[in-house]
Amino acid sequence: MRVAVDREVCIGSGNCVFSAPTVFDQDDEGLVVLLTAQVDPQDADAVRGAVAHCPSAALRIVED
Repeated sequence: MRVAVDREVCIGSGNCVFSAPTVFDQDDEGLVVLLTAQVDPQDADAVRGAVAHCPSAALRIVED
């Protein structure tokens, strides 16, 4: 599983960082930063949760 981000629509809520801190971070402006596009199996549920709870739909899952 891979994850993709669209920084153009990110509103900096930080839900993704809270849900999956090994996959997402925020820059100085509060926008999402993808730490790794390839999601480790142990992080898959957390990433799915982050995608589901992103208020701006800036995250999406790309199935392998």
